[in-house]
Amino acid sequence: MTLQELMAKRASIIAQARAIVDKADAEKRELTDEEKANFDQAFADADKLREEIDRRQKLKMLEDELEQSAGEPVHRMLQPGNEQIAARAAELRKVFPQFNDARIQSEIRREEMFGRVLPAFLSGDYRSLGPGELRALQQDLQVSGGYLVPPIQFMQGLLSAIDNLVFIRQWATKDVVTSADSLGMVSLDNDPAAPDWVAELNFGSEDSTMSFGRRELHPHPLAKYIKVSKKLLRTVPNVEGIVRDRLAYKFAVTEENAFLNGTGANQPLGVFVASANGIATGRDVSTGNETTSIKFDGLYEAKYALKQQYWPKARWLFHRDGVKQIAKLKDGETRYIWSESQRVGEPDRLLGLPAFMSEYAPNTFTTGLYVGILGDFSYYYIADALTMELEVLRELYAATNQVAIVGRKETDGMPVLQEAFVRVKLA
Repeated sequence: MTLQELMAKRASIIAQARAIVDKADAEKRELTDEEKANFDQAFADADKLREEIDRRQKLKMLEDELEQSAGEPVHRMLQPGNEQIAARAAELRKVFPQFNDARIQSEIRREEMFGRVLPAFLSGDYRSLGPGELRALQQDLQVSGGYLVPPIQFMQGLLSAIDNLVFIRQWATKDVVTSADSLGMVSLDNDPAAPDWVAELNFGSEDSTMSFGRRELHPHPLAKYIKVSKKLLRTVPNVEGIVRDRLAYKFAVTEENAFLNGTGANQPLGVFVASANGIATGRDVSTGNETTSIKFDGLYEAKYALKQQYWPKARWLFHRDGVKQIAKLKDGETRYIWSESQRVGEPDRLLGLPAFMSEYAPNTFTTGLYVGILGDFSYYYIADALTMELEVLRELYAATNQVAIVGRKETDGMPVLQEAFVRVKLA
């Protein structure tokens, strides 16, 4: 039944109730018990219809506001003929098969709103916003960010940019914690002992060596902010891209440092931190190195301390100061052991394995310190919380005509199989 039909039905019921009263008045008498019951029932039915009409009117008002502020009304977004919306809906369904049509519609709407509201809010020019967008921006910003809560599309672009900026995220195994406080996984801490040679009817001795552990990843809060000139925001159209790129860089370098050197206390556990929960000191190799420099024999010892099954995905990682030392080393046949790449897109190689440089790898060359690592980094696990918050501070830097944009997310990481790594240590 349409809204107009509901209103007509309610008017008819009220007219019938009034007719009961008019009849009694015309006859100069009180309402009979039956008439009173019919009158009461008519108004009860009219009240129910009023509630239904109110709901329909509110829905119509919201759809009209959305249509005015973002174009396509909600109920037509996923109808045939709208190729652009349909294509985006198909992309979201592929990545998030658990989303129903309502969730798909909501996400597409947020993407559209975010792309319109963010530039307007940063620049302070609200003339391009519709009434629904402006009202949400004014009322909801302090509580939840309103339409400034980043949509999944923005988040995907941000995380993708972070992945591309530094190494560990590219190589690691990543997962998203959506409904729990932590991500748990079972680890094999010790292999079983070798089997026994036995007689035909014997089944050997019981193994007491094999043991399992559990690794828990608890996403920890991480925040960074950038300051942007208001003039730049007014004159440069791609504000969303600027925000995403700079936040990606800030988060990337902070996370990379933690994935390499983090203590594990309210932050990720880094591969260069000795820990029974990650890589213990038993995976350190210093034999063949000197107290202040890396040597060929030390690198050779490190490579062969890593089991061969990890070699196909293993990578060396050093600071550029370490690479500067290694690049000078030669083997017994006077050949340099560091082989620079001759093809675009291929890494340099060290002793036949890919080698990379990170500004966050240790570069203090003193006795007993770590100076590099070789490992299969797919055994470094990263857990990201699904939420990414974006907060805009317009007043804090008003004196310098700047806007501060604060990004917040939650992440954790740690190595989960220590035998997949070996650390290079000075003697």
